[in-house]
Amino acid sequence: TTFQDGGEEVEDGAVYNVTLKKVQIQQAANKGARWLGGEGDQLPPEHTVRQYETSKIRAIKAGTLEKLVENLLTAFGDADFSYISIFLATYRAFASPRAVLELLLDRFGNLETSSHGEVENPNSLDSSESETVLKAEIASVLRAWLDQCSEDFREPPDYTCLLKLLDYLKNNMPSSDMESRVQNLLKQFQDQEVEAVDGFCSTSSSDLVEGEELEISNPEEFSFFQDHVVAEQLTYMDVMLFKRVVPYHCLGSIWSQRDKKENKNLAPTVRATITQFNAVTKCVVSTILGTRELRIQQRAKIIEKWIHIAHECRILKNFSSLRAIISALQSNSIYRLKTTWMCVSKDILLMYEELSEIFSDHDNYLTSRELLMKEATSKFANLDSSEKENQKKSQKRLQLQKNKGVMQGTVPYLGTFLTDLIMLDTALQDYVEGGLINFEKRRREFEVIAQIKLLQSSCNSYCLIPDQKFIQWFRKQRHLTEEESYKLSREAEVAADTNILSPKSQKSMVKRISTLFLGTDVITPAKEQPPKSSPVGGSSGESTDSASVSSCEFNHSETEDVCVTPVSSPEDPLKKGYDSDKGSIGSDKGSSSSKGPGSSKDPIFYTGLGLDSGSIPTRDSGPGPGSVPRVLPVYNRQSGGSCIIRVSMDGLQASVYKSILITNQDRIPDVTQRALLKHNLEPDAVEDYELVQVISEDKELVFPRDANVFYGMNSHVNFDFILRKKA
Repeated sequence: TTFQDGGEEVEDGAVYNVTLKKVQIQQAANKGARWLGGEGDQLPPEHTVRQYETSKIRAIKAGTLEKLVENLLTAFGDADFSYISIFLATYRAFASPRAVLELLLDRFGNLETSSHGEVENPNSLDSSESETVLKAEIASVLRAWLDQCSEDFREPPDYTCLLKLLDYLKNNMPSSDMESRVQNLLKQFQDQEVEAVDGFCSTSSSDLVEGEELEISNPEEFSFFQDHVVAEQLTYMDVMLFKRVVPYHCLGSIWSQRDKKENKNLAPTVRATITQFNAVTKCVVSTILGTRELRIQQRAKIIEKWIHIAHECRILKNFSSLRAIISALQSNSIYRLKTTWMCVSKDILLMYEELSEIFSDHDNYLTSRELLMKEATSKFANLDSSEKENQKKSQKRLQLQKNKGVMQGTVPYLGTFLTDLIMLDTALQDYVEGGLINFEKRRREFEVIAQIKLLQSSCNSYCLIPDQKFIQWFRKQRHLTEEESYKLSREAEVAADTNILSPKSQKSMVKRISTLFLGTDVITPAKEQPPKSSPVGGSSGESTDSASVSSCEFNHSETEDVCVTPVSSPEDPLKKGYDSDKGSIGSDKGSSSSKGPGSSKDPIFYTGLGLDSGSIPTRDSGPGPGSVPRVLPVYNRQSGGSCIIRVSMDGLQASVYKSILITNQDRIPDVTQRALLKHNLEPDAVEDYELVQVISEDKELVFPRDANVFYGMNSHVNFDFILRKKA
């Protein structure tokens, strides 16, 4: 079988891509071979005759809404077999269920007046046969709609579309299976609405992720739960929420509109997964910092426990809670606990590095994308050799699961798909020449939606039983605010420095870790300030090679350590960094870029794409154990062709700024656009703003429109910039 591009066909209101499909239908011996008594398959090609059949495949590329709906009935005839699924998964971006249903039933589904059958099959069928064919086509589309997108008809309290459909079926397909199915769906929706009014709705995500939140975690109570039990319960909650995600809620054109006042209830199923993600991350922070009386070794044990839980999530193929835990451990208030991290064992630090590397932003998160697709089609987790060595007990349990035949699904980090869909929505036009709906864009979006659906289907393989004791404990946790977690972090570090480790033992500890991971010795500065040289980052801002930089987490301006933040363990033994422009969800604003820790209201959480509050730091692929550490960008110093600048908005306090990584290739439009995204403003408004560097209280450096920021800036003063709207 071979395919050939057949160009385009243009009709009134539609444009089609045409593909010619050439299929061999017969192979026979030629005349001379038959005279010799040979068989075609036993003779060389020159003695055989092949017969081919060429068929035409038409796939609609763009069209009016009427044409797109009509194509639902003709797609199979055009051999565009995936069209119905693509349309149903994406039409909410350009039409409402009511508009589509009215066209389908009133315009094309009227069995008495519709000419659809006659148009498509002129002079070949009598009226009765034509009506039968049309009825079968309508039934096929409706069946697919109910199978794939039944949530489209959930419109309480009136259920207008469902009642219209039911009325159509009673008149045109009475006593059919379709009619009884629609009646059952209507009753199901009405019953669930009554349950919701009574305060008991089994589909409510709040039962899982919200709660009283009145208590700070008790370390002893938390330690009572076994690592694999915690991972299983987090996975149970994630599975319940992910299976309820309505795929079209993820479309960029819909998700990006959620911040408008009238859309506060838009995409609730996606919001629920984000709320759960943030709840997990905040729970990690509160268990580590919530109790002031903890000794450094106790706090390190809690960190170790969460790393073990993260690994258990990896075994369960739960990438959502896995990323939430890693993000919390990389958050500003946790990573800076350098003396606590020194007490974390070598093997567990290695495990932490491996888990973190899954979410490296290298090549657009290629590692996590490839792993996710690999796991989506496998029955069990595929652990690499180093993970196996680190977790022999976990391997035994995984092998036991395999022996028992217990299959597992895969829970993805939804932010990856949201990013892709927002990028597609931004890059491709909704309409093409002539005002036609660009359906090629919807085909591209469906490629992402199909992956979500595949993973949702895989989640049916999980066999997890809820542990109400853990769920109740999880729900009642009081989450720390950014200010509280930062304050407790500083208190814990000061106490550790003064009461736990002597300078001698502290230096010995740092030397041991740095030698282990980097093959070099370091001396930790006594104060939290950037030293002139140090291959390993200590607390925020301690090193010119600091692993990463984040936006200011708490809007404090008293110390630089709030804003220059390594993301791995303090003292950065793993030497992994992140670009503060990559990998945060930001504050509920649609954005295709990401932010570093603390770039918005919450210190951690979801990535880029503009999910709800919080941020997820991500990590560049950096040197591994024994390699020479590279120079990474830091605030107030240009090194290796890059640096970190801080950008605030004109009219706001100078302490409210966003940290941005720039390189020697970046010009004003690029940096301005990133700054607008960081401040949750429209990135298209680049031309409306100017970027200036603050030289002193009464002096500023204004950049020309296309200037190179790296080379044009004054490197002898603070790298502080203001984004100001042009007069």
